[in-house]
Amino acid sequence: MHVPFRKMHGLGNDFVVIDARARPIAISARRAAALADRLTGVGCDQLIVLEPSDNADVRMRIFNPDGGEVEACGNASRAVGVLLANERADGGTRIETLGGTIVAHAHAHGISVAMGHPRFGWDEIPLAYAMDTLRMPVGWEDLESPAAVNVGNPHVVFFVPDCGAVDLARLGPIIETDPLFPRKINVNVATLTGPDAITLRVWERGAGLTRACGTGACATAIAAMRRRLTGRKVVVTLPGGPLTIEWDDADQIIMTGPATTSFTGAFDEADYPA
Repeated sequence: MHVPFRKMHGLGNDFVVIDARARPIAISARRAAALADRLTGVGCDQLIVLEPSDNADVRMRIFNPDGGEVEACGNASRAVGVLLANERADGGTRIETLGGTIVAHAHAHGISVAMGHPRFGWDEIPLAYAMDTLRMPVGWEDLESPAAVNVGNPHVVFFVPDCGAVDLARLGPIIETDPLFPRKINVNVATLTGPDAITLRVWERGAGLTRACGTGACATAIAAMRRRLTGRKVVVTLPGGPLTIEWDDADQIIMTGPATTSFTGAFDEADYPA
């Protein structure tokens, strides 16, 4: 049976999106990894599967290239918001994820997503044991004293003089898999470049270096705001481009940026056994 898909991206962070609301498809770690493979599959940073939801307009499942299912993806949330914007008269789409329900609104400047409330408790990240999450008393070589925040998925954020000089391809997987993080961790290295401007690189848990990470931008902005390094609205520039992150008076994280369709296609289920 042929399964249609849509290839989308947000700032170069790319997704294969399967709308399984009308026709279910079985997704295993094996099938997700095979579809994400850039040499023998369709190729993507994340596989996104849309399913019916009892509590929202749609349920969004997110699979990393290693086949693991994760809680949240900010760039994919914007892509799904673009895809489903015409289905709601008000342009807003409630999206159920493992990390909580988020709301995407389409407008002239792109897509804004209310990502929910940040969580800072050591057991909410989670960490293996109790510690201060604003300035964690830990380090890996020159990367020291990170902040930790859960924005639907777990992140640590290091503020450094030059994030481009950090060997994140080497240090990222070491930190990601450290026993301090029982569910692994997304690793962010950030540099303040202005009063409300941050440059960011991200090692994504289960995916590696990516051109953009929406939840990483949210986590980094929130960490900077908590440390009073910025105001409550900042521009975070990733290798793929900028996102605007605001922490509003209702404690909601609002992420705004673009997302678009690259192409559409279909694959044969038999070619990618579940």
